[in-house]
Amino acid sequence: MLEAMQEAENWVVVGFIIFLCVLAYLGAHRRIIDSVDQRRGRIQAELDEAVRLREEAKALLAEFERKGREAEGEAAAMIASAEAEAVRLAAEAKTRMEDFVARRTKMAEAKIAQAEAQALADVRSAAADAAVAAAGKILSGSTKGKVADDLLARSIEDVKQKFN
Repeated sequence: MLEAMQEAENWVVVGFIIFLCVLAYLGAHRRIIDSVDQRRGRIQAELDEAVRLREEAKALLAEFERKGREAEGEAAAMIASAEAEAVRLAAEAKTRMEDFVARRTKMAEAKIAQAEAQALADVRSAAADAAVAAAGKILSGSTKGKVADDLLARSIEDVKQKFN
């Protein structure tokens, strides 16, 4: 056994065992276990926080997806409303244009009819004036005196009344 005490490896083993006994006497194993437990608690808290954050992120993602779907629905409704409004405005514009054209056509027809009536009246007036002048020349050439003047005046009045 003495020989075994002379080997350095044996002294290292004996020293290591004494070192472990001192550490056990001073309670180092409790401190190491407490430190490991604290670290395990911190890691567990971080894991719990990560799980909570992940769930929160999932909830936010679901919320944003729902809002995105709602926004798409609203956009589709807005587009449909705008298209309907455009169709309505186009129909209204077409109706207004047709009314405008109809009014303009009626106004033009009325002006044409008025111009025709005026032209007819002008022609009748010119014809009456020409007939009066012709009758005056004929009557003044064929009759003479006071009878001719009276006859001429009555004839002119009759022709004027008939043509106007």
